[in-house]
This record gives sequence, structure tokens and C-alpha cells, in this order.
Amino acid sequence: MKLDTFLSHSAALLLLLFSVSATLVDSMGINYGQIGNNLPKPEDAVPLIKALGATKVKLYDASAPVLRAFAHTGVEFVVGLGNEYLAKMRDPDNARTWVKSNVQTYLPATNITCITVGNEVLTMTDESYIPHLVPALYSIHAAVVSLNLQNQVTVTTPHSLAVLQSSYPPSSGVFRRDLTGCITQILNFHANTSSPFLINAYPYFAYKDSPKQVSLDFVLFQPNQGVVDPGSNLHYDNMLFAQIDAVHYAVAALGFKNMPVHISETGWPSKGDADEAGATPENAKKYNGNLIKTVCNRKGTPMKPDMGLNIYVFALFNENMKPGPTSERNYGLFKPDRTPVYNIGIDLSSIGSGGGGGGNKTSPAAAGGGSSSSGSPPSAPDNGPSGYLAISSGTTKVRSSLSSLSFTLVGGILLLAARLLSA
Repeated sequence: MKLDTFLSHSAALLLLLFSVSATLVDSMGINYGQIGNNLPKPEDAVPLIKALGATKVKLYDASAPVLRAFAHTGVEFVVGLGNEYLAKMRDPDNARTWVKSNVQTYLPATNITCITVGNEVLTMTDESYIPHLVPALYSIHAAVVSLNLQNQVTVTTPHSLAVLQSSYPPSSGVFRRDLTGCITQILNFHANTSSPFLINAYPYFAYKDSPKQVSLDFVLFQPNQGVVDPGSNLHYDNMLFAQIDAVHYAVAALGFKNMPVHISETGWPSKGDADEAGATPENAKKYNGNLIKTVCNRKGTPMKPDMGLNIYVFALFNENMKPGPTSERNYGLFKPDRTPVYNIGIDLSSIGSGGGGGGNKTSPAAAGGGSSSSGSPPSAPDNGPSGYLAISSGTTKVRSSLSSLSFTLVGGILLLAARLLSA
């Protein structure tokens, strides 16, 4: 298939898929996960991402094949350092070696602009990683400076929304008491290095846990009456912005009122198990499409209207080796054969007719596994320390905390609705 034909079809895909222009706004990026044994070669993902108009890509490692494939494309890359490496990174020599091998080596050809140190470390079941997070952040940053890359590369770490003790109303947002000390140190690091605070936010979880109480329109950015935060009098017409502002309030409560907050992950699954309400192609299309249109039309959230939104959609591909419920393997915009997951009304079968065949490289994380088209994944690696393998089921603590947050949000909305009705 010719490249120009591929780009033409994919541009049409974006127009129909998102009902917006064929170019994503500068503040939008996409997560490129690789927990699958049937994913296309990185070289085949390049024209796909270009056709989407995505200018930013976030990895969960520093995959050499991916970074080489995107050389001279201008696409900005976020590379990741897994949780399992945090302890080793306390040693300045190890940190410098890692940055030199996984970042400097690919510059300037590949436009690496950020390193994420660990992933959702503070809410992992295995708490042994927590003491190493802040030292690793400083060590990696020191390595970046020692290699004179500080004007090119920032250093940060993503968090689960479960770091919040309270999230509704947004103005009551505060961090968990047991994490406040560590988070304060992290915020000090961001303030000292001019790097953003990252959060992974999924309104889908709130709807899944309480589909009868949570308005589907509210979580999908569809027209709705919205809610008014009684503490700030700010109006919210979608849950994601309420979640983001809850983080803004929590950060401000610790004395960092101007700290930028970026969304390192958000998305909606197109398929789920029987108990995963709302996981459909229609809802996934609405969420991701409306998200992009909303970001295109706004500068920021109700609390921070002048602070630009930086959001990474999860994810580029469905990943068949991810453990957990069916939804975990169905967050992708595209199937491994490079055809769209959602019904967009046009025939794109020629684009990826060979995309999932035997010619593809096997993801290192999926070595030894077999492909599967059923709801259950093939043999998958254990839910390892990287913190990436599962969004919703990676750790018991995260699931419990997210359910608690969802309940708090639902309860707050119901209470507010009752007050309005009785007024």
C-alpha cells in the first residue's frame, strides 16, 4: 500500500472518528502502549500517528525500535523509566548511564522532551518503591543537567487519581493524608525544575461503578445541565474537568497554586465484561471525540481557564496481552492491524490488511505468548512493577481508592441535585 493512499484514508478516518479537523491540537498527545504480541512494527505506526495529526507520543519505556522509527519526524516523545529501576537510579552513575543510553543517544534525531520516572508509584500495592521515587526524580534530573539536556528534557512522574482523599466537589480536593509528605516533596521537585504534575484520570471508572447514579452525558462530554461546585460556584459540564480541578485544588492546598497539571492518561474502553457498564464502541467514540473537540474549544478548566490543557489519550492500539478485565485490552483507537476500532462508516480494510500478520515484530513484553481474538488474554506477564500493565486492575489499593473516589463524586452530585430540587 502506498504511503499517500494510507495518509489519505487515515485523514478521512480522523474526520469521521472525531468529527473535528484532521489535526489534533498541540496540547493533545497519545499513549503508545506495547503490551501485545500482534502489534504492528513501529515503522508502521509512524504514518498512522502522522495521519492522526498527533504531535506528542508517550511511551512506558524507552523502546529503541520505536525511538529509531520516529527519528526526524518531529513528534515529541515522553519516555518512561519503570518502577523496577527506581532503586538503582538513586546511584548518580546509574542515572547518568540510563539517560545517556535511553535519551541522549536518540537526540536530536528523535525529539524526546520528557522522562517519566515510575508510574503510579504512590498507589501501587507494593509500597517498597515509594521511598525510592523522590531520590530517583532528583537523580535522573541531575543526570539530565550533567549531560546539558535540561533545556530539552523535563523529568516528572504520573499519579493515579487515587492519590486524592477527596475529589467532590472539586473545591474540596485534597491529597490522602498518608501521602501528603511524599507528594509535597514531589511538588517541590516540580517547582524547582519547572516540570508538570501528572495525573491519570478516567471518568469511565466512576460510570462503571455507579451507572444508575452517574450521568452518562456528564462523563461523555455530551450536552447536560452539569453541576455547580457549592464551594467555588464554578459550573462543570463534564466529569474530567471536575477531576482535573480537584487535583488543582489539592495541589494548591499544599501551597503550589500555579503548578501546571497535565493529564498523562485518559480514555474509554470500546469493549468490556458483562459487569463493565458503558464499555462500548459508541461510548468510546463519544468520549474521545468530544474530549478532543472540548480541548480544541477551550483554554482550560473552570478553575484554571487560562492554563492550557495537556492531555494524552489512552491509547493508540488495543493490547491483547494486558491482564485483567476485557476492558484493559480494548482502550485502543486502532486494532493491531491498523484498522479503526470504531464503526466510522467507511472501508479502511486496505490500510492494514497485513498489519497484524506474521511480518510484525513481537513486543518484548509479550514474548512467548500467543495471539487471541477472544475476551480472555493469552498468557501474559505478571502484573509487574512497571505500574503500566493494567489500568483498572493493576493493584487492589488503586481499585479500592478509585471506587471510593467514584462513590464520593456520585454522592456529592446526588446531594447537590437533592438540594436543587428542594430549593
